[in-house]
Amino acid sequence: MTARVKIPAHQDLAETLVSEAQIKRRLGVLGREINRAYAGKEITVIAIINGAMFFAADLLREIACPIRLDCVRVSSYRNATQSIGVPEIKNSFTLDIENRDVLLIDDILDTGKTLALVVELIRKMNPASVRTCVLLDKHGRREVPFEADFTGFQIPDRFVVGYGLDFAERYRNLPCIGVLKPELQNPPEWA
Repeated sequence: MTARVKIPAHQDLAETLVSEAQIKRRLGVLGREINRAYAGKEITVIAIINGAMFFAADLLREIACPIRLDCVRVSSYRNATQSIGVPEIKNSFTLDIENRDVLLIDDILDTGKTLALVVELIRKMNPASVRTCVLLDKHGRREVPFEADFTGFQIPDRFVVGYGLDFAERYRNLPCIGVLKPELQNPPEWA
């Protein structure tokens, strides 16, 4: 049996905003809030991937309600540190959600464009209800009026990576959420 190797704070981070321990504690609180909101109901969870993979997987372990799980892939950053404008749905979900209670999970709510787009798509499919849960809320970047029903952490307008959040598909595996050093944002060798 091999021991789990703990990943230290990464040398590419300028600072850690949310530690691994803080994430674990907050997941328990969010799980209890969601359990109360959906008591006695089955939930259809739709995770926006790739970013919400870690958050959704860990959060679902905290939810006692019966769950059906699906995913949607949306592109809104590509290899940039700013949203590209209009998010693009790459792969849509496959479950029938008509008359179902839907919980949409995403890693970060910043401009609001991605969540607004996916919620609009879900509503066209006549669910019984739609709620949203985000790990991070970067309210200072909001371009579309949108508020999540369940939020892990409010963060400042800084470019963050870790715990599913990436830059050019890197850093997703960090156990914490940190600010990427400015000199590493858009380095020419990654272009």
